[in-house]
Amino acid sequence: MDLFLIRHPRPLVAEGICYGSTDLALAEPAAVAAARLRPLLPTDAPLHSSPLRRCLELARAIGPEAATDARLQELHFGHWEGRAWDDIHRQDPGVLDRWAADTANAAPHGGETAAQLQARALAWVAEQAAAGDGERALVVVTHSGVLKALFGHWLGLAPADWFRLHFDYAGVSRVQLDAQGARVRFLNR
Repeated sequence: MDLFLIRHPRPLVAEGICYGSTDLALAEPAAVAAARLRPLLPTDAPLHSSPLRRCLELARAIGPEAATDARLQELHFGHWEGRAWDDIHRQDPGVLDRWAADTANAAPHGGETAAQLQARALAWVAEQAAAGDGERALVVVTHSGVLKALFGHWLGLAPADWFRLHFDYAGVSRVQLDAQGARVRFLNR
């Protein structure tokens, strides 16, 4: 299976805000990113998207037939959603350090853990692989957290190291999955 994984374009939100699964509009029209991405993508591949607007708007600009799946959504940050990271730290000094100490399993925000995010994203990938013949390509519009969890798994990284991975807004990364494992073809084009 050949996956073309796209991070959504920049959302319309102030810098320094924890927005995770908050449904945000885009800072610029999706058509701008779609026009740049289209030449990098297979023309006949099925299109999949997170149901959040910042992904779905881009997916629909790439091609009108986008299937949505909640397992492609960003990490749910619970009561941190929509708050400034600085305010979260001021309210509870050290909470971000405690969270970073066990990013896979901790959820001091009352939302989901990184391990839960990874499990649902990998379940989606496994379902797609089982449904296809192994030779098909898919175009997927999703979020940085999902991409970090997936690539962290494919690269054999510990959860604490996922956060070192960077995925550009409206960037596409390609990975091929087969019986031998995952082969990253490119990142952030």
